[in-house]
Amino acid sequence: MKLSLSNALSRVKDSLWQIMQLVLASILSYVIARFGFGHPVPLLAVTVAISSLGFARDTRPGRVATTALAMVLGVVLSETALVLFGPGTLQLLLVILLALLSARLISPNPTFALTVAIQAVLVQLLDAPTGGDFARVIDGLIGGLVALAFTALVPRNPIRLARADSRLLFATVKDTLAKLREVLLTADKATADLALENIRQTQPLVDNWKSSLESAAAIAKLSPFYRWAQKEIADQRVLFKGLDLATRNLRVITRRIDYALQDQRPRPELAAVISKALIAVDLLEQSLDDFSLRAKAQKYLLKLIRQLDPKSMPGAGLGDQVIFMQLRPMIVDLAVAAGIESEQALRLLPHVD
Repeated sequence: MKLSLSNALSRVKDSLWQIMQLVLASILSYVIARFGFGHPVPLLAVTVAISSLGFARDTRPGRVATTALAMVLGVVLSETALVLFGPGTLQLLLVILLALLSARLISPNPTFALTVAIQAVLVQLLDAPTGGDFARVIDGLIGGLVALAFTALVPRNPIRLARADSRLLFATVKDTLAKLREVLLTADKATADLALENIRQTQPLVDNWKSSLESAAAIAKLSPFYRWAQKEIADQRVLFKGLDLATRNLRVITRRIDYALQDQRPRPELAAVISKALIAVDLLEQSLDDFSLRAKAQKYLLKLIRQLDPKSMPGAGLGDQVIFMQLRPMIVDLAVAAGIESEQALRLLPHVD
């Protein structure tokens, strides 16, 4: 129960800025429609503002604009049908059909189509407002424009979520490497299975980090208040590219080690390489807080790459040699994450006969 309460409070704390943004945007939309345009019940002004901003991870202006467009389109279609044909069952059927057809024509996103249809249905079924024909269209436009204005002028911190997502991926990669080091020293198959389970869960973490970086880049480009974040976002993109590739290689390596440990034989030479890779990943994670530390990670990785000579494992069996050869591209990927050109890193790899 304590854990659940802690998670709930943490979730509320992390959402405070989003909540305030939604409250202010919805109230501003209401005030503009109610007192600026004289609409007594500007329901759609408020709902469009809230729905467009939402709590979605992706807060790019394009996503906000797409949601607002879908809602306004549904309102326009339904209001036009009401003016031309009036209310009724057949008219409702026609509006839903037109809404879905037009939405699918405009966008491949199924959510876009559903949003258009739902708004069209609401306009058909709710009592007509006293503001006149197409008053709800004006309300929808007000809500959409206010949401876009808040996205540009009062945006959510574009880099905070990216940092949090990156740390989740780093934590999983480091935990996997630590487990692999342990199993290579102890030949503990159960721990190897845990490492494999860990690394299989990384793709959603990679996708989340990628999405939050794209969102951060779009916000920092549009908002004058977050131009300072553009350099950090660019640095994180380099870090993401390399760690994404390294994570893919680590999945293969983990499966190979898990299979190799069926002979229950420790492999201290491979454990030493994994240990050095873990140090490199830790240095890269530290650079999230201070990208000046990336130079330290680069220096360490350049030195490590020069040590990846298969001749350093004399007497190793074929399976161990295969694992060692798979570790080489993973460490090159870590070098890419540190900002080293892949061609430079590959040139430094010891030659394989």
